[in-house]
Amino acid sequence: MSDDAARPRRSRSAALTWLALACALVVLVVAVAQRRDRPVSDRTVGEVTRVGVIDGASIPAYLRAAGDELARLDAPDGYALVSFDGYLTPARAAATLDGTRVSAVVARVPLPGRQTEIVRIAALTLPRDVVAGMAGVATRKDRETADYRSRAAATADPELRRVYDSGAEVAAREAEAYRTGCACVYAAVVSAPPDALRGLAGRPGVRVVDPAPEVTRLDRTVFTPPLPEQRDVVRPPADTGPAEAGGMGDSSEAARTVSGPSPTAPGSVAGSGAPNPAPTS
Repeated sequence: MSDDAARPRRSRSAALTWLALACALVVLVVAVAQRRDRPVSDRTVGEVTRVGVIDGASIPAYLRAAGDELARLDAPDGYALVSFDGYLTPARAAATLDGTRVSAVVARVPLPGRQTEIVRIAALTLPRDVVAGMAGVATRKDRETADYRSRAAATADPELRRVYDSGAEVAAREAEAYRTGCACVYAAVVSAPPDALRGLAGRPGVRVVDPAPEVTRLDRTVFTPPLPEQRDVVRPPADTGPAEAGGMGDSSEAARTVSGPSPTAPGSVAGSGAPNPAPTS
């Protein structure tokens, strides 16, 4: 084959090669541009920070560890979990936390021998926001009471009816307590500089201040303060049944937890079977 015949073939081959390279370059440029336009995903989705105690933990050990961390704390303003040595009214909580930036409070109705729901109430202004939050919880408990009673009336199972009646009794007593602004607040989530947190720890009624400088988002943090009556070990939830004595008292058991402002939580027990427990953390 002559050189004159081979030269056009080599030219066509080179042209096709350059065309393929150009197409590949165009595809690469488009892909890079689309990637830059794509919103950056939040890599913290699914991550939850936990502050406080866990089942089976030693209360004295927790108090010591939190105190030691607070003494060493040198970070700038940060969050902390403040636990009280008793159940406080909204006004009493406001007085105890006076001058401190508050984000939320943690509350439960301390019925003797009964497991009651732990609620986290968003509260920036005390006591106003706490009172309003309690009113929202009371309304939800009214609906829960009606739901339990409806289920009790609809079932022919005596044991299931007893469970529903018991649930209705507890929910009704919780509603009544929250509606009257009960002494139910036993912890708060606050933010302050280290010196202010150390000063808060020394106030009357404050049991412990657990600094949480690792917390950056409250909506991805679960706070589990010790109950005021827990003195030795954090015990798992339990319910001894209907209380014989009237009024409110102490319970040595942990309670169910709902995270987030209570007024927006589900209003009633769903489903047609046994009552569903509140979401736990």
